[in-house]
Amino acid sequence: MQTVTLRLPIESENLQVLKETAIQFSKSFARVCLEGWDSQRVNGVELHHLTYQKERQITSLPSQLVCSARMKATEALKSAKAKLKKGKKASCPTGKSPTVRYDARSATVRLDKGIASLASIDGRVKVSLAICGYYQKYVSWKICSSDLCFKRNGGVFLHVVVSADNPVVEPSGKTTGVDLGVNRPAVTSNADFLGKRQWKETIKKYFRIKRALQAKGTDSAKRHLRKLSQKENRFRKDCDHVISRRIVDAVGPGSVVVLEDLVNIRGRIKAKRKQRRRIHSWSFARLQSFLDYKGRMRGIAVEYVDPRYTSQKCCRCGYIERGNRQSQSWFVCKSCGFQHNADLNAAKNIRQNYLASKGMSAGSRADVNQPIVDSTYKPSPLGDGS
Repeated sequence: MQTVTLRLPIESENLQVLKETAIQFSKSFARVCLEGWDSQRVNGVELHHLTYQKERQITSLPSQLVCSARMKATEALKSAKAKLKKGKKASCPTGKSPTVRYDARSATVRLDKGIASLASIDGRVKVSLAICGYYQKYVSWKICSSDLCFKRNGGVFLHVVVSADNPVVEPSGKTTGVDLGVNRPAVTSNADFLGKRQWKETIKKYFRIKRALQAKGTDSAKRHLRKLSQKENRFRKDCDHVISRRIVDAVGPGSVVVLEDLVNIRGRIKAKRKQRRRIHSWSFARLQSFLDYKGRMRGIAVEYVDPRYTSQKCCRCGYIERGNRQSQSWFVCKSCGFQHNADLNAAKNIRQNYLASKGMSAGSRADVNQPIVDSTYKPSPLGDGS
């Protein structure tokens, strides 16, 4: 699946109708969430019987949007409950901004014709869609759902979720390990070092400016801080797009890209004080998600392995010791004396671990004699690293 973000040029009359629909939808979502949170119910059918008639009476929403708000609330409550089970903090979900979730019954979106018909409190509203050239490749894809969003700056956007069948590609037998890091964004087992030195300097510049604005504390400084944060996020997202695209283009269709399962990595590692800011701003989950969907579009499989000891293990002899990594960028094996770039050594270990888990050899003793992953290892879903 892929999300197509379209800005809507809406007339003033239709804009007011859709905005009021979004406000009522968000309030209905919040009330259903509160009902489920207080009664400890997350079952969609039970919440429907508890809230449907009441929401129909106090809102002007059509029946399908009332059901959509309840379904969205059910998903949010289940997500909060899952966090609580893992021992994480979670509170009752609330609708912070006016949005509307549409499905096939409440909206008709035609990307090929550039129009959409959206349900509202005043019947159907027809809007035109401005589709840029990059999104033309999604015109023939299947429409799954869409979300109408109102931004703080006054912009109105329709986030359309589209899907298509993955291409059937014959496996090429090629496997590439990729080590993701904070200092070097990505290093492949094929010795491709991805990312530019100037990216790190740009991030440092943003941090210095934000720190100065936070110290200022004026209303003007806070406005500039919000704009700068959005600009920094766009820059980081663009970097992740560039890296993921270069990896996909380099490995080719039919290949396998192997990554480390980095879920909850921030809670597992102990970072030095000066490294904490960079660790907590590391957008590894977003980069992995970009690799996943771009790979599927090219017939490339993305797999995950246990990340333990990949930076401490020698990719030549398999010897594991923390002292093998002499510095951030240099690896020296204390057993066989093998010297290598630390990130490249980790990328090769990731590849070897995946092949070992599948019972295959990569031509290295470490694959056959010392696999450090269980063949039954299953990675957990991606976490929120952005």
